[in-house]
This record gives sequence, C-alpha cells and structure tokens, in this order.
Amino acid sequence: MRLAIALLLVLTLCAAALLLPLAPLQGPEELAQLVLVELRLPRLLLGLGYGAVLGLTGAALQALFANPLASPDITGASSGAALGAVVGSTFLGFASPLAMGVSGAAGAALALLLLFAVAGRRPDAATLLLAGLAISLATGALTSLALALAPSPFAFYEVFDWLMGSLVDRSLGQAVAALLPACVAAAFLAQRAGALDRLSLGEDVAASMGVAPERLRRQVVLLSAVAVGACVAVCGAVGFVGLIAPVIARRLTRGHPGRALLPASLIGAIILVGADLLTRLAPLGRTIPLGVVTASIGTPVFLWVLLSMRGRMAS
Repeated sequence: MRLAIALLLVLTLCAAALLLPLAPLQGPEELAQLVLVELRLPRLLLGLGYGAVLGLTGAALQALFANPLASPDITGASSGAALGAVVGSTFLGFASPLAMGVSGAAGAALALLLLFAVAGRRPDAATLLLAGLAISLATGALTSLALALAPSPFAFYEVFDWLMGSLVDRSLGQAVAALLPACVAAAFLAQRAGALDRLSLGEDVAASMGVAPERLRRQVVLLSAVAVGACVAVCGAVGFVGLIAPVIARRLTRGHPGRALLPASLIGAIILVGADLLTRLAPLGRTIPLGVVTASIGTPVFLWVLLSMRGRMAS
C-alpha cells in the first residue's frame, strides 16, 4: 500500500514537472514540443535520477557506517566534483556545460583516488569515515580558495549553479551523460542490500555468513562516489536529500538498513523533483537555488535525528 502511494506521488510529480506552468504549452505546437522535450524532460529525468541516487547511496552509507548522519557527501565525491568544475571554469576556460561536466567528473575521480590513498589498503569503517570527512573539508576549502584567486571577480556567480545545485537548462545529452554511469553504479550498489543487512548484525556474524566487510566497504564507497559524482558533474552539489530519504525509508522498512535502499531511492526522487517544482515559484527574473530548498526541508530532519540520537544515548 505504501509503495503504491509512493509510486502515485512520483507519477503526480512527473506530470506536474512536465505540464506546469501551462502557459508555454498553449502556444504553437513547435514551441510546446521544444519546451517539453528540450527543457522540461531533461530536468525531470535528472531530478528523478539524481534524487534516486542520493537516496540510495545515502541509505547504503548509513547502513555501512551504522550512522544515521552519514550521507553521500562524506565520500568527498560531491565536493571534489564542485572543485573540478570551479577550477575548470575559472582557470582553464571550460565555460560550456559539457566541459564543466568533464571537469567535475575529473574532480570527483581525483577525490575518490585520494580517499583510498589516505584510508589505506584495508580501511575499517571509522577510517573511511574520517578520511572522507577530511577530504570533503579540504576540497571545500580549496574551492573557496579557487574562487578567491579567480581572475574574474564574478567567478562565484558563474559557478553558483554548481555550488548550490540546479537542474535548469540541462540537455538530454547531459542527462544521459550523468544518469548512465550513475544508474549502472546504483544498480551494482542495490545488489549489496542483503550484505548490508547482514553487516548490521556485526562484522564477525557477517563474515560467518559469507560477507567480506573490508571488500564490502570499498565497494559501497566506490559505487556511491561514482554514482553521486556523475550527477554532481552535471547538476552540481545538492545537500540533505541523501540524509533525509534513508531516515524516512528505515521507518517504512522497520529499521532494516539493507532493505531500505530501494525505498530510499524512491523517496529521494520524490524529494528532489518536489524541491525542483518549488524553485519554479520564484518571481519572474529570480531563481531559488535547488540546494536552498533541500536544505530548508532537510535542516529540521537533521536536527530531529540529532535530538533522537541524544535521547537514545541518554537513556
């Protein structure tokens, strides 16, 4: 029943994303087709795919680290992709969306390589978590430094979409470039749901059931970074979705971390497409950054998770 409601909500949001506002669709047929196919369809596909990837990877990382505050940002892929896009656009002259996407993908890949170099050959969960946080902080600081040293005083405004996330003015080609590697990585990640459920019983128990914890950690972090990095390279960094969706999904699956992966992906898609619809409420000539909407939704959930964790620790 809950799955049917979620699917109905997804279909409703998809229809709204394609049809609203109605005014551009009531003109000439050529204009209506252009608006639907060239503008709104890529935006919808990226919203569904990126949101699903954030929800799925967030659930997998929270299951891996047994921490409800873990999110896709901790792999360093998001901040690495943002750094790559900033450096490519401000210092190398990569101004086109495709070129910035390539720069972002390169930044995400370098951040991932650095993560495994810092964490070592056989990292435990705590080492991976700390290494990911350190790389996220370092790449974030380097992004700020790159903007401060940029030749153009308007560099921040030129890469604003990459720093706050946006689905506007993306093409079908960009949607395919982002979602193809992201969906492949997400599909492999979804296959680890059973192993993540067994890992929640403890590493020794999981090992006795045929799970290799070290290899599983590397696989989950690698696949999560590839999936998120591919989307960030095209759409920029969007926060909080990978934190919110798994929290809701675990409630629906009665606390099973592995079983929450697919519901989390569906919830993530709902959140991101819904947030993108809210950005369209901005006055004409103004834009509401997608990351601002997701942060506004996610901050109360984040605080609620923190307070519930403190309550459990106190008891």
